[in-house]
Amino acid sequence: MLFTKKSLTEDGFTGFRPLDELDPMRIPQGPGIFSILRPADFEPSFLSKSTAGTFKKKDPNLKREDLGSEWIPDASVLYIGKASAGSQGNRGLRKQLQEFMDYGRGRPTVVWDARLIWQLRDALDLIVAWKELPASEVNAAEAAYHADFVAAFGRLPFANLVQARSKK
Repeated sequence: MLFTKKSLTEDGFTGFRPLDELDPMRIPQGPGIFSILRPADFEPSFLSKSTAGTFKKKDPNLKREDLGSEWIPDASVLYIGKASAGSQGNRGLRKQLQEFMDYGRGRPTVVWDARLIWQLRDALDLIVAWKELPASEVNAAEAAYHADFVAAFGRLPFANLVQARSKK
């Protein structure tokens, strides 16, 4: 996979909305995978202080030079995440993406893995796309997308700090 808007669309991703224009009511409620992409003209500018909230009293900030070393200039995809159904079956893409946005607005949440997104100056210009999947396929799909990205680029997307593993 090339990890472009075109290849993601061909693979069943939809949405492709700028974070700044995201309407939660237009996001599916079911489980699935989501991706954060940069627009074609996006150039990274790193903030010294993230807009993200804290998580378990941990500082979400990385040093600018560390952010620069995570950046992959040729990659459109900056993050690949999952939205499971949750133990009560009431989570999914809408809830996960709402929490992701809340985190970027400084509210504490559990979306720790994507925190590097919120150290980008123009983070709200980034694009989110999603792909609904049956709950039983979400973990394996996230692990497969991570593995495919590593195969294509030699490492995980910019804001993914931990490679997903398929849970048996």
